[in-house]
Amino acid sequence: MSMAYRVVPAGESAVIVEFDERIDPDVNARTIACADAIEAAGVAGVRDVVPTYRSVAVYFDPLRTDSSALTACLERAAANPVTAAEAAGTPVRVPVCYGGELGPDLADVASFAGLPEGDVVGLHTAASYRVFMLGFVPGFAYLGIVEPRIAMPRRATPRVRVPAGSVGIAGAQTGVYSAETPGGWQLIGRTPVKPFDPARGEPFLMKAGDTVQFYPIERAEFDRWK
Repeated sequence: MSMAYRVVPAGESAVIVEFDERIDPDVNARTIACADAIEAAGVAGVRDVVPTYRSVAVYFDPLRTDSSALTACLERAAANPVTAAEAAGTPVRVPVCYGGELGPDLADVASFAGLPEGDVVGLHTAASYRVFMLGFVPGFAYLGIVEPRIAMPRRATPRVRVPAGSVGIAGAQTGVYSAETPGGWQLIGRTPVKPFDPARGEPFLMKAGDTVQFYPIERAEFDRWK
């Protein structure tokens, strides 16, 4: 697969590799593969490599980094073709108790879609979602792509507090709140699983490039998990 890219300076100590400007699994797979290749190259002075939906930010020490070596590394990494199908691994399965007090916006999403609440749950759990990137707070994974019929936009007024574990929809994105924070996503359920737990050997449940599948559980099972 051929995909255009460009390398854009971002001040004296950062550079950005940009791919096509759209939310697309193959674009994101190329982005993450590029970031992995840059990290693996071990160019002296590179401080951090941060992938997003369709770009990679590379932060470096200009006093220690050979600009020619870094440029060559970026061009090699960006030119490497990869697709989402080629990069797919074992899915991360996440249990969710939908609706009720744990999913207070499920009825609104159902109304938006013109479907019964059970059908909304069915559509949300039928899809396999790609982790496009992590951000906002530790462990918060931006997942997509949501089935268009249930892709309800964010709330006009965000909530001051969204409980950790809440599963939400915001347009084409879905995700799990990894901590109690403010938030404007449509909350359709909650998982008893912690997306981020510093006490675990691997603190992050999901990482960029993973595939995630949600599955429904009853409230009694949710309480047992908790």
